[in-house]
Amino acid sequence: MNTDTQEKSTTAPKHAIVWFEIPVSNLVKARKFYETVLNTSLDIEVMGPNETAVFHIADPQSGVGGHLYEGKPAQDGNGPTLHLPVPDGLEVAMKRLEENGGQLVSPIIEIPAGRFVYCKDPDGNSIGLFG
Repeated sequence: MNTDTQEKSTTAPKHAIVWFEIPVSNLVKARKFYETVLNTSLDIEVMGPNETAVFHIADPQSGVGGHLYEGKPAQDGNGPTLHLPVPDGLEVAMKRLEENGGQLVSPIIEIPAGRFVYCKDPDGNSIGLFG
């Protein structure tokens, strides 16, 4: 199908993404890593056939959330990059990331919306810490 002639929607969605999932090799270990690095807690929930660790968001009805699940991580780091908020400072979160088996991939990058750094979790998933 030729996208140049394809009719485009004039209605934009509220969010560009509605949910995210991060595949991990071990849910228990990954939950501890993300809880420590992000200085938060993740709830264990069963969704369909999978046990998941769900990220907290202020308003589940209007916010964008996601979870960890046991699956096949993108070991090469070539999967999508999810930028996750850190509540207590980027440098502190970067230190926790390295101390808990994650890898920094870039220096801190400043943009008009804030500051972030590219990283990999222990499974090789590409993430960004944003704060």
